[in-house]
Amino acid sequence: MVALQNHINGGCGVIVLNDKNQILLGLRNSDEEKADSELHEEGTWTMPGGNIEYGETFEEAGRREAFEETGITVKDLEVICVQTDKNEFAHYISVGMIARKFEGTPQAMEPDEIVKWCWFDLDNLPKNIFSPSKKTIDCFLNHKFYMG
Repeated sequence: MVALQNHINGGCGVIVLNDKNQILLGLRNSDEEKADSELHEEGTWTMPGGNIEYGETFEEAGRREAFEETGITVKDLEVICVQTDKNEFAHYISVGMIARKFEGTPQAMEPDEIVKWCWFDLDNLPKNIFSPSKKTIDCFLNHKFYMG
């Protein structure tokens, strides 16, 4: 087990909402070497997202991550929350966004990391959701802007 790093990272997650009021979630690989997350939680469902790169705005990072992971182009991203995500492995300040418009059909663009993408009704979500994604979804459903 790796000890918590002594710095904070910046991340983002995007709720992609379709016209059937469903959100897009990807199943993270159960192999920690392939799942590629400093927070771990392999084998959980996650929204498109990842690290914010130097020089990027939140929206630029969200668009890039959504495209890299799913092949879709998200439109009109809206920041809906900020949160603290931390465990014994890493510490993130994450920005949650929502995209109600997008182009393309989701595909597993990084199949070693995310094995598949599926649409889920907001009232019938899987139980094992990656904790940063769960916080963003909870903020959205409960109209909260911050979750610690």
